[in-house]
Amino acid sequence: MEKTTHEENPTNKCGNDQQQVKMNRLSFFLYGLVVGALLVGIMGWLSMPSMMLKIHQSKYDSVDETCAQLKAAIEANGWQCPAIRNLNEATAKQGVKIDKQVRIVELCKAEYAKEILETNPEVSTLMPCAWGVYEGKDGKVYISAMNTRLMGKMFGGNIAKVMGRAVSKDEEQMLKDIIQQ
Repeated sequence: MEKTTHEENPTNKCGNDQQQVKMNRLSFFLYGLVVGALLVGIMGWLSMPSMMLKIHQSKYDSVDETCAQLKAAIEANGWQCPAIRNLNEATAKQGVKIDKQVRIVELCKAEYAKEILETNPEVSTLMPCAWGVYEGKDGKVYISAMNTRLMGKMFGGNIAKVMGRAVSKDEEQMLKDIIQQ
């Protein structure tokens, strides 16, 4: 009886090895792609708050003086200031005391509002524009604002045109003499 040996074809073994190498590379690539996408997502999520808000230190020592200067700058640039809301007084009426001074300064330009609302009325929740003016833990006065340029880019289309360009440019102009550079 003859003993049969099953010798592998050397070319077949080489082909299997090459196929295995290709599979390993593809697996490594896909794994790296998934891990990279997760890392970018996590970094974006963590940096989102600082990207969405712009915080500036006021040149003025009081919240009320900063609000008065903002109102003057808003009106000097052809906008309206519908209200300055005192959050300390509003919460005190409900029995809640806020230790640091906080205000909301509203600003609106009817032409811009119309441009956006005619195409995207759902963003009315973002209107009127507003700035927060508050006393920080360090006793200094700060102005916080939505990053209208970034917000416009996120929405795209007409909102990008109005908020991302015109509103953002006007806001920079209004703030330039009020914030620390």
